[in-house]
Amino acid sequence: VDHTEGGGIEDPNNRKLVLRALAGFAVHPNIGALLAVDYGVEAITNRMLQEYMAAHDYPLDQVPHRFMTLRGSFADHLNEGERQIRTWLENMGGERRSEQPLSQLKIALQCGGSDAFSGISGNPLAAWAARELIRHGGTANLAETDELIGAEPYVLQNVRDAETARRFLEGIERFKERVAWHGESAEGNPSGGNKFRGLYNIALKSIGAARKRNPDVRLDYCIDYAQPMTEPGYYFMDSPGNDLESIAGQVAAGCNAIYFVTGNGSVTNFPFVPTLKIVTTTSRYELLAEDMDVNAGAYQDGVPMDELGRKMFDLTLQVAAGTRSKGERAGHAQVQIWRNWPQRDGSQLERLRSLPAPEGKPLGVKGSPEEDTRFSALRIDGRNTTDQIGLILPTSLCSAQVARLAAERLNATGLGRAKGISRFVPLLHTEGCGGTADEIYSRTMLGYLTHPLVRCALLLEHGCEKTHNDYMRNELTAMGFSPESFGWASVQMDGGIEKALARVERWFTQHLEGLESPPAEEVGLGALRLGLLSSGPLDPQVAHSFAHLARRIVGAGGTVVVPERSNLLNTGSFVGELLEEGNTEICLAYGQPAPGPGFFVMENPTDHWVETLTGLGATGMELLLAHVGEHPAQGHPLVPLMQVSSAKSMLEHFSTDLDLELTGPTDLWSEQLLELICRIASRQQHPRAMEQ
Repeated sequence: VDHTEGGGIEDPNNRKLVLRALAGFAVHPNIGALLAVDYGVEAITNRMLQEYMAAHDYPLDQVPHRFMTLRGSFADHLNEGERQIRTWLENMGGERRSEQPLSQLKIALQCGGSDAFSGISGNPLAAWAARELIRHGGTANLAETDELIGAEPYVLQNVRDAETARRFLEGIERFKERVAWHGESAEGNPSGGNKFRGLYNIALKSIGAARKRNPDVRLDYCIDYAQPMTEPGYYFMDSPGNDLESIAGQVAAGCNAIYFVTGNGSVTNFPFVPTLKIVTTTSRYELLAEDMDVNAGAYQDGVPMDELGRKMFDLTLQVAAGTRSKGERAGHAQVQIWRNWPQRDGSQLERLRSLPAPEGKPLGVKGSPEEDTRFSALRIDGRNTTDQIGLILPTSLCSAQVARLAAERLNATGLGRAKGISRFVPLLHTEGCGGTADEIYSRTMLGYLTHPLVRCALLLEHGCEKTHNDYMRNELTAMGFSPESFGWASVQMDGGIEKALARVERWFTQHLEGLESPPAEEVGLGALRLGLLSSGPLDPQVAHSFAHLARRIVGAGGTVVVPERSNLLNTGSFVGELLEEGNTEICLAYGQPAPGPGFFVMENPTDHWVETLTGLGATGMELLLAHVGEHPAQGHPLVPLMQVSSAKSMLEHFSTDLDLELTGPTDLWSEQLLELICRIASRQQHPRAMEQ
C-alpha cells in the first residue's frame, strides 16, 4: 500500500486521520499479515502506529505482523522483508473459504466522475443493493462530506435520532470551515467535468450523491474518518470529496467491498478490497466494458430497478465469494489517505495572498576561478543535456497508476534505446482531481513537460478530472508551446486501461521514428543545472563544500537552485562562502523554470521531502545533490538524486546507500563532489536511489 502521508518533520494536521487509516488497514479482515516499514524519524512512525493501536484496542495480535525500521542497507532490508513475507505465505496455505452470514459484509458507497444520471440510475442502484444487505444484517457506509452540502434535508429525512443528525450537520459545517481557511467555498466542489455532464451546482451534485441512501433506509450512525464500524446499519463517514481519500477511510472503517458509481467511467480500484464499478449510462458502459462491472444505464433503457438491484446483489455475493472484479483482473489499484492541509486556520490567508511574485533574477555570487573541468553531454536541438527520457505525465492522481503500467511496458520492450532514450518515466502525483491551486499545479506540470531531460512527452488523462487534457492544452498554448508537440491519451475516452496503454505505445513508437540519436560532446561546467538540498543535521564543513561547488558551477555559467527551507541557507559557512551580500531572498516560485544561468532560491512552503524534490525538478534542474544526515532519502523518478553524507550514523548504518562518503581532508570534499557530479552527468554512473 503506497501512500503519501506521514513524511516531513512537522506535526501534520492529519496525524490522527493517518494513524486511524493505517490501523484500520492493519486489522482489516482481508489482510493475512502486516509488514509496516519506516525509518523511525518521520512525522508518523511505526512506534506511533503501535501505540495508537494499543490505546484504541485494535486487535493487532490477531494478525501476523512485523514492524520493520530501516537501519542499514536498503537491499538487505528488501531481502529481509521478502523472507518474512514468504514465511507468512507458507503458514497461510491452509486458509479455505466457507459460508458466512451476510452480516459480515460491509459495503463502501462511493462515486466519482459523476453525471446527471448518477442520481437517477447509478446511485439508486447502489442504494437498492445496500438496502438489501442491511435487511440481512449487513452494513453500508456513505462518505464524501462536501458532496452532501445542499442535500442535508434528504439525508436527514430518515435518521436514527437527533444526536446522529447533529453529528452529520456538524461534519458539514466543520468541512466548510476548513475550506474557508484556504479562501475557498465548499460549494465550489463540482468539477468542470461535472458541469459539462449536467451537474451545474453543488445542490444538484449533492442530491444525486445522497441517493446512495435508499429512502427506506435509516441513517443510523455518523463516524469520523476511518473510525471502525462496530454495529450493523447505515453509516455516514466524515471524509473529503476526493474519491480515493474517501475510499481509504471507508476501507479502514471495515468495508470489505466497494460500490463505485461513475458517469464518466472512473477506473478506480483498491489493492485489497474488490471494487464493483457501476456506470450510469449504457453508451459509456459499452465504451468501457472491459473495466466496468455493472451497467446501471439499463434503467434508462427500460429495465426495472428491482431487476437490476437483484442482479447487482447477486454479483456482490459472487465477488465476496472470490469471483474477481474487473479491476482486480486488470491488476490496477491506487491508495490515497486524507492529505495534510498545512494551514490550521485562516489567519495567514491574506498575508499569503499579498506576497509578491518572485522576479526570477539570480542572486549575486562571489567570484570563482577559471574552470577547465569537463564532462560528456548530449547535443540536442542546439543545446546540451545530460540524458534523454520519455515522459508519461498523468494529468491527475486517478490516471497515475495507468501511467506507471504504460512506462513499465515501454521499458520492458526497450523502445527508443536506439534513439538515445534511456528510459520511460511516469510522474505519479496526487493532484488534479480537486482543489484550486491551479497556478502551482500548472507551473509544475509544464516545468516537467518542457524539462531539458525530456525528449518526448505524452499526457495521460483519466477523463473526468479538473485538469484534463483540454485544460493542459490551454495551459500549454497560453505559455507559448504547441500542443501538437506532445502525445495525448485518455483512459476513459480511449475505451479503458488496455486501450489507453495501446494508444500510448503507438504514439511513442510513431514519434520516435522521426528522431535521431543525439551525439555526445565534451562540455564545461556551464552546461550543468544542479539542485542542492539537505535533510537532517548538517556539518558546517559540508555546507562550505556545497557553497564552493556552487560557486564553481555558477562561475562557469551553470545554474544552481536551492529550496528556501533548506538548512543550507541557515548555515553561515554556506551563505558566507557563496553569496556576495548574504542575500537569500526567493528568486523563483515553486516549480518555476529557471530563466537562465545563475544561483536561485526557490519558494518552498513545505518541509515534505517529496514535495521539495518535485519543485526542484520542475525548475529544470537535471541533477540533484543532497546531504542526508539521518537516513537515505527517497529519489526522484525523473531527475537523478545523488546522496552524500559526513554524518557518523549515516556512514555506520547506510554507507551502501550513499553515492559518496565525505571522509578524510575536508578541503578535498568539493572536488570529490564535482567528480561524482561529472560521472553522473556523463551517464557513466547511476545514483544508488535510481538503481534501487
